[in-house]
Amino acid sequence: MTFSIVATDGVDVGVAVSSKFVAVGAFVPHVEASVGAVATQCYANPRLGKLILALMRQGVHAKEAVERAVAQDSERELRQIGAVDARGNAYGFTGRQCPEYAGHVVGSGYVALGNILAGPQVVEAMAKAFETQRGELVDKLIAALEAGERAGGDRRGKQSAAVVVLRPGGGYLGLTDVYVDIRVDDHPEPMAELKRIFKIWELTLLQRDDPRDVVLKKDVAREVQEALRRLGFYKKEPTGVWDEETEKAFRDWAGYENFENKIRGDDKIWGSLYRYLIEASRRS
Repeated sequence: MTFSIVATDGVDVGVAVSSKFVAVGAFVPHVEASVGAVATQCYANPRLGKLILALMRQGVHAKEAVERAVAQDSERELRQIGAVDARGNAYGFTGRQCPEYAGHVVGSGYVALGNILAGPQVVEAMAKAFETQRGELVDKLIAALEAGERAGGDRRGKQSAAVVVLRPGGGYLGLTDVYVDIRVDDHPEPMAELKRIFKIWELTLLQRDDPRDVVLKKDVAREVQEALRRLGFYKKEPTGVWDEETEKAFRDWAGYENFENKIRGDDKIWGSLYRYLIEASRRS
């Protein structure tokens, strides 16, 4: 009883999902970097997701992988599955006993699908949003999910949402494939909460800042020193000179706030980090 989208851009693979069901992110998304993504929903059988990924890992195309998996399920007509392999082959399956409205749209590198929806406009809106949204795969997935909600979404209401995007070596400090992995398990406005958390995730963990959005340390030294002093990381009177003590205080603060992923090795600070520091100091 869910609407979701599975997709790839040829590098990233991912799933975004929302439902009037607790912790939908625990059951629907199945993703493996360089292999593919699967959504298993409507009386979901998560074992099918694992099986489909295993088949795609062996080189089986998404369509054949789904068909082989559902052939083994005696309750296949109660299942709904969307799958895309890392090569961009996409396939959707909606069982004949999935509660209305149930259906899917298959496009280039994606499947939008859902059941117990307000109507076919939900998956159609998701497909259109995915195709027109600019940015990375995660931006397109979130835009599609938001469009599905605006078009009526799950006709029973809202409860949970999730987005998972994997990229080979694209996660924290390059040590994981997890590019984005956010779950909102129970919330009156799960889509809004998902977007709020994503903004924090992006600031903290993603290295996709606009290269033009930087400030020179020498130009903001006094302001940064004052901010760090208010926050307890800089102990001297501000001098307006970015020295070793200022650099250490800035790095200590960044580490405390889990921004080590955003520390640069030159004479600049990311604008997003600089603005966060100033705003945080004003709230202190």
